[in-house]
Amino acid sequence: MTTRSRRSSLPRRLFVALVAVVTAVTLAAPPATAGSNHWVGTWGTSVQAPGPDGFSGPNWSREGFTDQSVRQVIRVSAGGLRLRVRLSNEYGSAPLRLTGASIGKAGAGASVRPGSVRPLTFEHSLSATIPAGEQLASDPVLLPTAPLETLSVTLYFAEPTGPSTFHEQAVATTYRAAGDHRFDRGAAAFTESTKSWYHLAGVDVAGQVFGARGTVVTLGDSITDGVASTVDTNNRYPDELAERLVAARKPLGVLNAGISGNRVLRDSPCFGEAALDRFERDVLEQPGVRTVIVLEGINDIGMGGPGFGDCAPPSPEVTAADLIEGHRALIEAARAAGIKTVGATLLPMKGSFYDDPEDKAEAVRDEVNDWIRSSGEYDEVVDLGRALADRRIVLVHHRCRRALECGSRWTPV
Repeated sequence: MTTRSRRSSLPRRLFVALVAVVTAVTLAAPPATAGSNHWVGTWGTSVQAPGPDGFSGPNWSREGFTDQSVRQVIRVSAGGLRLRVRLSNEYGSAPLRLTGASIGKAGAGASVRPGSVRPLTFEHSLSATIPAGEQLASDPVLLPTAPLETLSVTLYFAEPTGPSTFHEQAVATTYRAAGDHRFDRGAAAFTESTKSWYHLAGVDVAGQVFGARGTVVTLGDSITDGVASTVDTNNRYPDELAERLVAARKPLGVLNAGISGNRVLRDSPCFGEAALDRFERDVLEQPGVRTVIVLEGINDIGMGGPGFGDCAPPSPEVTAADLIEGHRALIEAARAAGIKTVGATLLPMKGSFYDDPEDKAEAVRDEVNDWIRSSGEYDEVVDLGRALADRRIVLVHHRCRRALECGSRWTPV
């Protein structure tokens, strides 16, 4: 389900609530490791199989790259003294040969700030080969980075890559140039652009000068991914959550694991693997992860039945019981890994393209939301459905059932 607002439509009180609950849950949990070598995820995206043009317009995933440089601009959440870049060949059919790569502090458009460009190495080599189905992290790079700073990663592929692992809905501009332009400070060579990311899976930071103590992963669909947010403004809800955490001096990285059109229970040729299938890779394996926010299920409800063309073939209608069991599986996987869970209720559907005259879909949503609010299975609950229905937000402690039972833990804001 897509959001219609060009800016984040979530009210300010919602972000205050999210900061409160995320901080309480995450900083209460002991860190997996400690010290200056503790890696924390500061930026991330969920990779997808090469696919057709989509919400973002034309993309280069099916054709891949040959003797081309790809420059990708990203904004980190937490800062650190050192960083590393993670690249993915998750959906490649053959080894991916990377001729070289660089990272620097982004300027305007495809430009890079003078004096900031650093080569990336992989096991002390400038080039790397990533086997099909695998991911590779660069060696650490000394590049002190502040929270919310914007970086530019440039990959050069001399040999044909074949179809490329990517993320379709970047809501950011990616640039392409013919030839090797890894170390160009200027933007002149980068004459083509799309709105997707390619082979870039994550950036991590280490070194505690800026105090990053852990990572929050936001798992979801287009609402998390940022569909319809203004391009190149970093205005997705996880971006604004990161800004609120920085302003509140809460030392946490925030990773966006949203995929537009994604579902909890079923894969899609256009909208990624089901959350159940990608949870290990996109949440459990993220560096420093201590909390996951789950906001997903609307597409399961809306795409069941006749489907929506080739991207969502016909499938059985999803019941509330089906979706609840899917959420339970996510909770159990997180709990087994020592990760705290925050459940977000599903947003209203009336007036969307999933709306139906008999309100069957809305009835399923209501039942799922009642379970999220009242079951006690999530460690914490943020009631987004209620917040966006009547512009109020209520935090619900996992043991709460009624306000009178919760005392100060029931916090209207």
